[in-house]
Amino acid sequence: MAKKKKEKAVDLKPTNITDEQLKAIQEIISPINNIQMELGRIESRKHILCHNVVELQDKLQVVQKELEDQYGTVNINIQTGEINYDVEANS
Repeated sequence: MAKKKKEKAVDLKPTNITDEQLKAIQEIISPINNIQMELGRIESRKHILCHNVVELQDKLQVVQKELEDQYGTVNINIQTGEINYDVEANS
């Protein structure tokens, strides 16, 4: 008896989604990707700005120390430069 060759089964499952389905997915994913990229840019900018604030705060502390050494503990109006001596602290 000769062996019978098995016939290959034909797979009838679809191999691709429809063009309309693909377009619908792409129309959703594209703006998501754009938003995520923009958020990344914003976070990067935020990080840089936070570092700038820390640097400026350090510089402010140096100037405040210099002013305190020269004038003592006082309140200074940053608009006018006027020194307001605390009467109770200096008594």
